[in-house]
Amino acid sequence: MNIEGLDYNTQRERLVLPEYGREVQNMVDYALTLTDKEDRQQCAETIIATMARMSTQNRESEDFYQKLWDHLALMSNFKLDIDYPYDVTQVDKIYAKGDPVVYPMNNIPVRHYGHMLFEVFEKLKTMEPGVERDELVRATANQMKRNLVQWGHGSSDDEKVAFDLERFTDGNIVLDLDRFKFDRIEVKELDKKRKKR
Repeated sequence: MNIEGLDYNTQRERLVLPEYGREVQNMVDYALTLTDKEDRQQCAETIIATMARMSTQNRESEDFYQKLWDHLALMSNFKLDIDYPYDVTQVDKIYAKGDPVVYPMNNIPVRHYGHMLFEVFEKLKTMEPGVERDELVRATANQMKRNLVQWGHGSSDDEKVAFDLERFTDGNIVLDLDRFKFDRIEVKELDKKRKKR
């Protein structure tokens, strides 16, 4: 849709640093058109003063003005010919975006238990019976129950945990629910942790 007099952001050039807004970018673009170096310098200092008023929360940091001049250099694509009070030659390297972090896509049957519990299930399959395995079974079963409660996936009853533990360890671990006692789970604490995310 093209209506005369209306100028939509989607039709405009993308902002280099959107936190300063379109008007500051327009000021930088105007400074680039000035032919006199003194006028450009004065305009740049005015732009820095405007940017400083917009960023009052960071004013206490030692390198506050260094960052503002760096941002000015970035917004002008290093084409603003002025006398910078700071070295801005390395700015593009400092603010360059790094490579995206590769997220491991592990194939696990049920996500609410998480990848780490499935690693524990694999370990439990090969462990010899004894005190160490019993302690790991206790910790694993309690964590499974906490996960079920926390993520709200249907029933969090003891039978579900026992069934899943037996299933994911290929029948090597069978909980005797008449003898096994789960730790007390504070649902309010789990709710607080969930809300913090």
